[in-house]
Amino acid sequence: MSTRKTMVAVQALAVLVIAGVGAAAFVLSFTTLRDLAKLAHVPASTAWLFPLIVDGTIIQATLGWLVLAKSAERKYFMWVLAAGSLISVAGNSIHAVANGHTLPGWLCAIVAAIAPISLLIDTHGLAVLFRAAQHHSTDAPSPVDDAVTEPVAAVEDSPAPASAPVVVPDPVEPAVAPAPVPAPVPSPVPVPVLTPVRPARPVIPVARPVRPARPVQEMLPIAVPVGS
Repeated sequence: MSTRKTMVAVQALAVLVIAGVGAAAFVLSFTTLRDLAKLAHVPASTAWLFPLIVDGTIIQATLGWLVLAKSAERKYFMWVLAAGSLISVAGNSIHAVANGHTLPGWLCAIVAAIAPISLLIDTHGLAVLFRAAQHHSTDAPSPVDDAVTEPVAAVEDSPAPASAPVVVPDPVEPAVAPAPVPAPVPSPVPVPVLTPVRPARPVIPVARPVRPARPVQEMLPIAVPVGS
């Protein structure tokens, strides 16, 4: 047996196993949750609706999570799937602990509140799915655009008739790039001519002869007559 046939056989067997296990788990969970509803004072005639509400919410959340694989609203169904699975597991565990005894008042209140809460969650999930479908229909190309573009594509792809004259375009002369213009050479800056400066002649002091001082003559006392 080839490898491809072996893989197909293994996949088919896995699908059958999953279908069998899923059916058995659904029946067992259905029976347990129905008995749990009876222990919570739900009438026996409508107790079978309780497991349908819990498991139906889980199925809707799973389908929404798969459909909205590339949408930001996928997180909503992920949270609903987690909450529904938690309620189903907790209900089965509580049924085993109760062992046929009536549930306390607070647990009866929780079981009674699951039905209206599931109705709100499932209704909002349905609105999310419809909104996502409208977005996909808006983004998809309309059939009118396809009908308009198809004839154009057909005309473009159709070959030219053999009898049509072939027009040969005139050869285009290659464009000759203009010769580069040399940049202007800057004129030389005139260099000033420095005239040599003659050094100043040193000033030689001339020594003049000093005349000797004249001798001071002593004056003789002169008698001045007082009154004549």
